[in-house]
Amino acid sequence: MTDLKAVNPAGAAAPVETVTLTIDGIEVTAPKGTLLIRAAEKLGIEIPRFCDHPLLAPAGACRQCLVDVEGQRKPVASCTQTVAEGMVVKTQLTSPVAKKAQEGVMELLLLNHPLDCPMCDKGGECPLQNQAMSTGRPESRFHEQKREYEKPINISSQVLLDRERCVLCQRCTRFSEEIAGDKFIDLMDRSSGEQINVYRDEVYGGEGDGTGRDAGGAGDVPFNSYFSGNTVQICPVGALTGAQYRFRARPFDLVSTPSVCEHCSAGCAQRTDHRRGKVQRRLAGDDAAVNEEWNCDKGRWGFRYSTANERLTNPLIRDAKTGELREASWSEAFAFAAEGLRRARDGAYGIGVLTGGRLTVEDAYAYAKFARVALNTNDIDFRARPVAAEETQFLASNVAGVTDVTYADIERASAVVLAGLEPEEECPILFLRLRKAHQKKGLKVYALAPFASRGLEKLGAKLARVVPGEEARVLAEHDTVAEALSTPGAILFVGERLATVPGGLSAAAAVAERTGAKLAWVPRRAGDRGAVDAGCLPNLLPGGRPVTDPGARAELAGAWDVAAGVIPSQVGRDTDQIIAAVADDRIGALVVAGVDPSDLADPRLAEEALEKVQFLISLEIKGSAVTRRADVVFPVAPVVEKAGSFLDWEGRLRTFEAVLDTTAMSDARVLDALAAQLGIDLGTGDVNSVRRELGGLPVTRAERPASPAVEPAGAVAPGAGEAVLATWHHLIDLGSLTEGDAQLGGTARPPVVRLGKAAAEALGVTDGDAVTVGTDRGALTLPLEITDMPDGVVWLPTNSPGSTVRRGLGVTSGAIVRLSAGASHLVAADAADRPGPLLNAAAGGGTE
Repeated sequence: MTDLKAVNPAGAAAPVETVTLTIDGIEVTAPKGTLLIRAAEKLGIEIPRFCDHPLLAPAGACRQCLVDVEGQRKPVASCTQTVAEGMVVKTQLTSPVAKKAQEGVMELLLLNHPLDCPMCDKGGECPLQNQAMSTGRPESRFHEQKREYEKPINISSQVLLDRERCVLCQRCTRFSEEIAGDKFIDLMDRSSGEQINVYRDEVYGGEGDGTGRDAGGAGDVPFNSYFSGNTVQICPVGALTGAQYRFRARPFDLVSTPSVCEHCSAGCAQRTDHRRGKVQRRLAGDDAAVNEEWNCDKGRWGFRYSTANERLTNPLIRDAKTGELREASWSEAFAFAAEGLRRARDGAYGIGVLTGGRLTVEDAYAYAKFARVALNTNDIDFRARPVAAEETQFLASNVAGVTDVTYADIERASAVVLAGLEPEEECPILFLRLRKAHQKKGLKVYALAPFASRGLEKLGAKLARVVPGEEARVLAEHDTVAEALSTPGAILFVGERLATVPGGLSAAAAVAERTGAKLAWVPRRAGDRGAVDAGCLPNLLPGGRPVTDPGARAELAGAWDVAAGVIPSQVGRDTDQIIAAVADDRIGALVVAGVDPSDLADPRLAEEALEKVQFLISLEIKGSAVTRRADVVFPVAPVVEKAGSFLDWEGRLRTFEAVLDTTAMSDARVLDALAAQLGIDLGTGDVNSVRRELGGLPVTRAERPASPAVEPAGAVAPGAGEAVLATWHHLIDLGSLTEGDAQLGGTARPPVVRLGKAAAEALGVTDGDAVTVGTDRGALTLPLEITDMPDGVVWLPTNSPGSTVRRGLGVTSGAIVRLSAGASHLVAADAADRPGPLLNAAAGGGTE
C-alpha cells in the first residue's frame, strides 16, 4: 500500500485525516480532500488533462481527465472529484469506459481545432498535440468546415490570441483572476460563439462585431497586467502566444538553460531558451520555495538589452588629441586605465567606486575587494538612488547577514505591514505571494501610503493614509500598526524608499524590536541585497562586518593575504557624498558600473561631477550617460553571458551558469586584469575561484551594530498652490535595461498625476485635464487622475515617459512642489541625457 500522508506548512509531520482507496488496482492512502488526479500522479499514473493546473482552483472545464469510479453511472472528472474512503477508481489504463470517454472528449476538442501544427508556436511542446496522439482516436469523423476567426488579435502589445485554437480550458482567465487579480481576459459569449477575449471598452460604444474589436473602433481594453506572460506559458495549446517569440523558432531548435531573473530582488527561477547564440525567449522556472511557476512580464520579456544597438563589444579610450572615444585593444585599455588610477590613488584625493544594482554577488565582491586592496579606499556604494546615513547604518545592523524572513513565512504570517514599498511595482513575486496568502489564508495586509494603488487593492490592504514624511511617526505611534505587528508571525516589510524619510528606518527597527515582529528589507534591484553582504558599502566589509572593527580587518587581510594595514579603517563616503566630493574636486577618479545618473538624487549634479572628475572608468553593458563621459570604457557581460549568483530579498542565494558562451568578460574578470596592471593579484578572474573565496571568508561576527535612532522629522506643510510630492517607480518604466523596448513598454501603466478631489477642484481641473507639477528646477505636465488621497499630496511616477521626477524637478519624495492647471512653458527635457548610440559614432562608423 502506498502512503501519501501530507506534511504541514511548517515542515513537520502533522496528523492528517486520511482515506484509503484503490486506483488501477493499487491500494493507496491519501489525505482527505485530495483530488483524484493528484492521488494518481503520486502513483506515477498520468491522466490526460488541459484545464487542470496544480496552482489553480479546480474547474472541470475540458473534461479530458475523465475516469471510471465504481458506483458512478458515468465517468467523472478526476480534477474536481476528491478521494473518498473505499473508492475504486479506474483510469484509461485499466478501464475501457474511461478510455472511450477520453477519446470522445478529444474528438470534440478537435472538431474545430485547426491542423496547423507545423506553423503553430506551440508545435513540438503542445499537450493537445501529444494527447491527441496518445489518447485520441486514430481518425476524424468530422468533415465539415471548421470554425474560423480573424487572427491574431493583439490583446496587448506582447500577447496575441488565435481564438480558433482555444479549447476553452480557462487556464488563462483563472490565472488572471485567482493569481494576478487582473480580470482583463475572460470567457465571453455563448454556445458555439463562446470564446476567450478581452473586455470591450464600453466608453466608446458598440457591442462588438465578433472580430475582437469593438464597433466604435476604439479597440478592446488591453490585457494590461504585469503577469500576462504567464497565461502564454500555461496555455495548453497555441491560442496565446508572445509577440517576441512568435514564429522565431521551434522548441526542438532551442537549447534550454536554467537561469535567474536579473530585474528585481524577487529571485525568480527562469528558463532561458536560445538558438544560434541568441536568446529567443524566457520562461518562468518551477521553484516552489520562491516564484512557484510564475514570473512578471519584465522578467519574462526584458532581455533584449543584451542585443541592443548600444551594446558595447570592445574597450574604448578617450583620445588625447581629439577628445573623442575610440576603440582600443584590451591591453591598451588596461594600461591606460591603470595609469589613471595609479595617479589618482597616489594623489591627494583618492578614488570613489559606484557599483549600481545590476551586479552579481561575485562581481560585487570583486568591486569591494578591488576598492580596499587595489584603490585603498572605503569610498564605495552600490546605491544608485537617493541615500541617507540612517540607511547606511540600518543596512549594517538589520540587513547584512540576516535571513530571518522567507516567502514561506508570508503564508504563515498573521499580518503584514508595508512601509515605503509598493510590492506589485517593486517586487512582483512578493506581491503574488502576499496575494496568495490573503486569498487563501486570510492574511491581513496593512500599508502606509498616500492612496490605495491597484496592487494594494488586490491585496485587500487596510490603508494608513500618510503624507510623505509621516511614515516614521505612524510606525512609531499608530495603534493599529502596532497591534497588527504584535500578533504572532507578523512581518514588517520596508522598501528602499523609506530611506528618504528621516527616522523611517529607525522607527521600523524600533517597532519590530518592541512588538517582536520580523523585519525584512526589500530593495528594487536584483544585485542590491548581495551587494550589502559583499561589502559594497562605505561602512561594511565583505561578510557584513564593520570596517571600523580591527578584528574584522585583520581576519579579512589574512584571507586576502595582504598586510593588515592595507584595508582602510575609516568609514567611507556614500553615493551622494562621493558625487558631492567629485563636484568639489575632492576625489581624483571614479570607477562606475551600472549607474544611471537619472536614478540618483540629483541627476544634474551627478552629470556635472562626471564631466568634472579628472579620470572616469566605466564598466558597462551598453552605452549610457556614464560611458559617454568616461575616459576608459570596458564592455562587460550581461547576465546571459556569465555565471554568477544573486541574493534575493530573503538572503537566499540564487546561483546560475552562463547561458551563452561568448568572449564577454564579467566585471570581476575585468577588475582582476586591471588589478594585475597595478601589481596586485586580486584573484577574481574566475567565477568558481570567487565562489570558493566567498565561501572561505571568516564568519566570526562581533556584536551586531546598533540600529539607527534618528528622530522623525515629520511632513512639511505645503502652502497655497503647493503640495507634498509622493513618487515611486512603475515596474516597467525608463529603466536602462528595458528602455526602448516598445513591446514590453506597451503594457506599462500610463503616467498620470494624481490629486485628491478637493485639490483638483481648487485647481479647476477634472480627470484627463493637464496638470503641471513644478519646482525651481523645471516642470512636468501629465493628465490628471483624481484619486482618494490627502489633498496636500500630489503623486507622480518616478521615471516614466514624461515624468522623470529627479531630473525634471530635482527633488525626491516628501519635497514641496507647485501645482498649476494646464501645460507649462517650463517643461524639463526628459530625454536630455538618455542612453543613445555610442560606439558607432565614437568610432566614426555612423549611427542608425
